[in-house]
Amino acid sequence: MKEHPENPIFGPEDPRLDPPNPPEIKPARSIAKAVSWRVVGTLDTLLLSFVILSFLGSFFGLEEASGTDKMKTALSIALTEVATKMLLYYMHERLWSRVRWDRALDEEGNYRGGLRRTATKTTTWRVLASADTMLLGLLFTGNLATAISIGGFEIITKLILYFFHERFWARVSWGIISGTPDPSDATKTEN
Repeated sequence: MKEHPENPIFGPEDPRLDPPNPPEIKPARSIAKAVSWRVVGTLDTLLLSFVILSFLGSFFGLEEASGTDKMKTALSIALTEVATKMLLYYMHERLWSRVRWDRALDEEGNYRGGLRRTATKTTTWRVLASADTMLLGLLFTGNLATAISIGGFEIITKLILYFFHERFWARVSWGIISGTPDPSDATKTEN
């Protein structure tokens, strides 16, 4: 009786998932994704920070401040995170471009991530990014409860926003160079 090898837990169950010449994801694509996400993310952080400082700040013991001061603090958090999050997002994106799990080749030879990949990538990014926002919130407000509130609320809004951002980019082929066909595949199809 011939034994069949076990399917790997992580890895290519189907040879098409691990082609000999996989598509290349260009750094410019990662940069474009980082910029597009940063615009969405910064607007969300600005709005959340201002709302929390305006309506919940007194519950956390923050001194009463004018609307202008609250907006300045919210802007400080949001604008500082532009720099920190761009760097973190780029590094996160480059790491995920090397992870082969739950992605498949489409008809044009480009990778398309599955829903599990998108959900996992969303979660790992949100943990990293919310920790960054909480640290910035603490730095600019000096209040741990306010920082946790800003980061906590943003987990909910940004998980949703990021998931749809990833699904949008999964449909965009720009910045993905199709892998070169394996010459041995051409001889197999000719026979």
